Amino acid sequence: MSWYAYCIAERTSFPELLRHRRPMPLDGISGLFGNQTFAFPASDLAVVVSEHSPEDDARMDQQAQRDHARVIAECFKHATVLPFRFGTHFEDDDALRRSVRSNHRHFIHNVERLRGKAEMHLKVLVDDICGESHKIVQGTVGKEYLASLRESASAQRERQSKARALQVQMQRMFLPDAEEVTCKRAGEGKMLLDIAHLVDKKHVERYQNKYSTAMDMLKDCRMQLSGPWPPYHFVQRHQPPHNSAN
Repeated sequence: MSWYAYCIAERTSFPELLRHRRPMPLDGISGLFGNQTFAFPASDLAVVVSEHSPEDDARMDQQAQRDHARVIAECFKHATVLPFRFGTHFEDDDALRRSVRSNHRHFIHNVERLRGKAEMHLKVLVDDICGESHKIVQGTVGKEYLASLRESASAQRERQSKARALQVQMQRMFLPDAEEVTCKRAGEGKMLLDIAHLVDKKHVERYQNKYSTAMDMLKDCRMQLSGPWPPYHFVQRHQPPHNSAN
């Protein structure tokens, strides 16, 4: 039987597995396409799965992505979870067990590292100090082209400097355990900082209070907060292949 994988957790997080060695149904959690989910025991870990057929590959749409995230979020309510990439599946029981066995040390390390942690997600929209004024003009040649390159490089340095200063300000304000930050131009003279912060679950309310304070302090920014989420950005990228059929 082929299995679709959502996340991995400690076996002890699923009491129904303590006396069994076979996959056990998870009550109240439906998976992709309404399929029953199971906790699949593998050593001292458990993989949350549902049945998968070759025909399902053609149905992996946005709704499937939302269902994938929903299952992980449900498990996250009572366990430390390591989310799998959307679309990960295993050809059979042996393929799943081999993957867990070969990555066991990595999985255990991440479970320990992320125990009791949650991800908070900040989107910060600010004015791009460089705007569009330093865009390289297509078709320019010679000195004009070199000048355009220099202006563009200077603008990029200014943009990175501002983004870095804002990132540091956010870090000092929220004091996360870890962070992942990306910065990109958002059009219409704006710059978007996408910030993931790793925090203790027990400090989520305090984090939310700090967000309210930040909203009052940073009047020139548009901010949006979501979470707590499973720690998607903080699971190391070392995962089994997208399709573990072989």
